[in-house]
Amino acid sequence: MPYLPHTEAERSVMLKTIGVRSIEELLADIPKSLRSDEIGLPAPVSELELLKEIESLIAKNNAAGSAAPAFLGGGQYRHFIPAIVPQLAMRGEFYTAYTPYQPEISQGTLTAIFEFQSMICSLTGMDIANASLYDGATAAAEAAILSCSQTKRNEIVVDAGLNPNYKQVLVTYLSARNIKLIEQDVCTSAFPATAAGVLVQTPSFYGDILDLKGLADKVHAAGGLLTIVFDPLSLGVLKSPAEWGADIAVGEGQGLGNPMSFGGPALGLFAVKKELQRFMPGRIVGKTLDVDGKTGYVLTLQTREQHIRREKATSNICSNEALCALQAAIYLSYMGPQGLQKLGELLLSINTYAKKTLGALKGFSVLNKGNTFKEFILGCPKPAKTFNKALAKAGIIGGLDLGQFDSKRKDQMLVCTTELTTKDDIDKLSAVLKAAG
Repeated sequence: MPYLPHTEAERSVMLKTIGVRSIEELLADIPKSLRSDEIGLPAPVSELELLKEIESLIAKNNAAGSAAPAFLGGGQYRHFIPAIVPQLAMRGEFYTAYTPYQPEISQGTLTAIFEFQSMICSLTGMDIANASLYDGATAAAEAAILSCSQTKRNEIVVDAGLNPNYKQVLVTYLSARNIKLIEQDVCTSAFPATAAGVLVQTPSFYGDILDLKGLADKVHAAGGLLTIVFDPLSLGVLKSPAEWGADIAVGEGQGLGNPMSFGGPALGLFAVKKELQRFMPGRIVGKTLDVDGKTGYVLTLQTREQHIRREKATSNICSNEALCALQAAIYLSYMGPQGLQKLGELLLSINTYAKKTLGALKGFSVLNKGNTFKEFILGCPKPAKTFNKALAKAGIIGGLDLGQFDSKRKDQMLVCTTELTTKDDIDKLSAVLKAAG
């Protein structure tokens, strides 16, 4: 019998309040054929028995890395998390802190967020960053909205290499605002004079390291804004968004000391040039002085619906990913510029070995034309899902089947490697693909 905390007297009061005499009358509009008196739950068990049952269910998971070599990326990545990150982030002072509306009792949290913002500015070369958004996809959508609001235009150009999941979120966000999405190869196509701006991802969803030379000049000459979607771990070895002339820089920060966690939570990175600082979505922590001249931190420039009139708000984003941002700040502090550079070089090296190894297999080929970072497209002699089934049987989590986004790509697999991918992992993947092909 399920546990129901309400007494009969309490249920009678609730039914009377909503104007019905019985549960049967309340459910009158639901056909009896669709009702069930029995939920079908198993019999109750002890805590010890329940823990054993949960552990047996967990054991069925084919967990990335710990149980199986993993080559699945596409936006969420398995990166090494130094022990110092969870050790510091899980301290009670941070873990239990809620929104720091009262700065006098939230200086620790506010200081940590301010440091996070400062690090994102250093990483991207931009002037100001916010306290994070929900994830990379919503950050990209907010960048598109900001571009349209600033230029008073209702068209946005997205590069063909933008994460297709981001594109879906863009469609959801922008359709209600009557903003048109134009998809094209922004590096080779002319920029429409009627567009508010461009969203381009480098490294692209397919792993391509793009040369964006001249793109900012082309966009700015037409009165648009340039948004670059970046991978923060690539910036140890690649040009920053600011060096490419970006007005807005957005990205996914999950790889900065945060686990994949079955797809979330993550954190959206968002940074802009100084001219756009008053139009950023979400929260910003600012540094100030109190009445005694002591340094203090506060929430500032709060242009969100929760704080000002809706018609003047820049976004209905009313939160940030403070704990994830804290972990990112600890990770970046621990790694430092030299650590990020060495990590970037390692990621390039591992990716190069994987391309060389898999591209040499009969019937397979690497389809990227230039340099890649973390990911690349592997052309297969049969549908990618066929090979992923064979890999799963061999205890390997295969790459992303690109056929789910485009039927013309059903024979293509997006292979991801990180610093946790070993030479042995790649050789195992190669052997299974060779046998299955």
